[in-house]
Amino acid sequence: MFCYSAARICRRPCVGLMRDATLRPLHSSHANRTQLLAGHLRCITSSISSAKAAASHIVVEVDRDAINKNQDVHVNALNASCNFSDALSAHGSKSIFELVTAIGVFSSCRLPFLIRNAEYFLGLSYKILGPAITNAVMKHTFFRHFCAGEDRHDMKPVIEMLRKNNIGPILDYAAENDSADSSETAGLHGIFSQPPFNQPARVYDYQSEEECDRHVSIFQECIHSVHDVSAVGFAALKVTALGNPELLERMSTMIVEVKNLFAKFQPESGSGGLISREEFAKCYQQHFHVDNDQLKEVVESLDPSDTGVVDFISFAEMLTPYNLPSFTFKCKSIGPLARVTPSPDEIVLMKRMSERLHTLATDAARNGTRLLVDAEHQKYQPAIDNLVVELQKRFNAKDKTDRPVIFNTYQCYLKDTLERVEIDIKRSERYSFHLGAKLVRGAYMEHERERSKNLEYPCPIHDTAEDTHQCYDTVVEYLMRYRWQHGSGTEIMIATHNQTSIEKAVLLMNQLGLSPQDRSVYFAQLFGMRDNLSFPLGSQGFNVFKYLPYGKVEEVMPYLLRRAAENSAVLGDTVSELDLLKEALYKRIFA
Repeated sequence: MFCYSAARICRRPCVGLMRDATLRPLHSSHANRTQLLAGHLRCITSSISSAKAAASHIVVEVDRDAINKNQDVHVNALNASCNFSDALSAHGSKSIFELVTAIGVFSSCRLPFLIRNAEYFLGLSYKILGPAITNAVMKHTFFRHFCAGEDRHDMKPVIEMLRKNNIGPILDYAAENDSADSSETAGLHGIFSQPPFNQPARVYDYQSEEECDRHVSIFQECIHSVHDVSAVGFAALKVTALGNPELLERMSTMIVEVKNLFAKFQPESGSGGLISREEFAKCYQQHFHVDNDQLKEVVESLDPSDTGVVDFISFAEMLTPYNLPSFTFKCKSIGPLARVTPSPDEIVLMKRMSERLHTLATDAARNGTRLLVDAEHQKYQPAIDNLVVELQKRFNAKDKTDRPVIFNTYQCYLKDTLERVEIDIKRSERYSFHLGAKLVRGAYMEHERERSKNLEYPCPIHDTAEDTHQCYDTVVEYLMRYRWQHGSGTEIMIATHNQTSIEKAVLLMNQLGLSPQDRSVYFAQLFGMRDNLSFPLGSQGFNVFKYLPYGKVEEVMPYLLRRAAENSAVLGDTVSELDLLKEALYKRIFA
């Protein structure tokens, strides 16, 4: 992770950061820390060795003595200002009925059998009791607790209540948008694609494309709703709702193979993720048919400032999924990169997906609403990251705005998260845009582990929860120190229910001299969960947001139940929530 010295932090796989609130460095061996970031995923996942190639040596200057001065005072101030164990601060605004409902909901969430089979029981209820009764029961229990309402008018009382407690909204139209595999649904009514180099033919169904176009209108409604109900809110969106998931997976494979090719170019003795012009030219000639003039043109385009080196960021900018065929048709042999070359029809579909995202980003910028692009399954994530960078270059450009409009989401249970963040910081510097980063731990752990086992590739997920916690805190500190070093522009959303991580982040803000109102740091929790964190932070002036799913009950419940199954461990850990709710109910009745 990082190695400390008295004057600076340099990127080396040494000791980590922030084991606890006293900012003691972690004492782990080089081998252990390197192993935590190891794991090369074949085809559909990012390789860490390739990711390292993308970032130059990033140095953040830190005066450790100055930061640690009066640390005990900071800790005492934190404990005094943010009491995360106060039942009335967390739940004082709830009615007795709302408290009883919340206790019932969280008690149910602690039953693993019920959570795992929730979709089955909901379907059974629809058959036996009928939609009207089932939806009415759900609306006044689970839906009411975890969702803001069915539409913008229904949400206003919830958003107003949050506003009074200095908490902003993140609106998410939460209808289940998962698409079926296009190969199963296309039939004879699809877009036939025949990629080159003897790749299997694919058919992308028209219905999927029509659904994606319809989802644009839905997300636009969400953007307009944010504009109508809040001057500081965010809108969340899922890229899998705007493009065929199979196409996203194909696009991810292309991006990863470009990384893998660059990794092959790197000499074993190389450092800092850079390749000399001479070494790059030699390797490029080994893989592609190119004459001397063409080779010179390629190298100069990758190193326009004549630094004498080529890095992955420039290489990836040249070999995008859209123009990959113009390079692979010059390959001297049909290797992994050539075998993922898109067909002309696939390129059209990828551009159409990008256009949908640009339409939404344009609408968001015009309405003063900012977009949080959700992280998804790892097989889609490289493509999502690539599309988000496209948006950030245009809509987060420093000559157009003083703060980011587009935020990407980083899942810290992935072993390569810190490396990816470093790459994106470097990209933001090179292409002069503000980085917006939402940090989460991750929502698809069971899926990722099962998939890596079935397909026999190294699991991309950290081996232990402690490793994930450490990664999360490290990335938070890295970004916060970078913002402290380089001034405003980079913005961080610390989206977590982990109280320890929040305490560390608040402490670090104090140490770096960042006020609670500093608009470069946000905290976020799901609506209906961890009010003991959100409301005390809001009362002390921190920038706090609640993630508010909304939509029709019958559309939202499948989404919520699927997310509940994916996050069963989080929902099951509700003991502290229940204790505070029961304490608040007791005080309300007997006070």
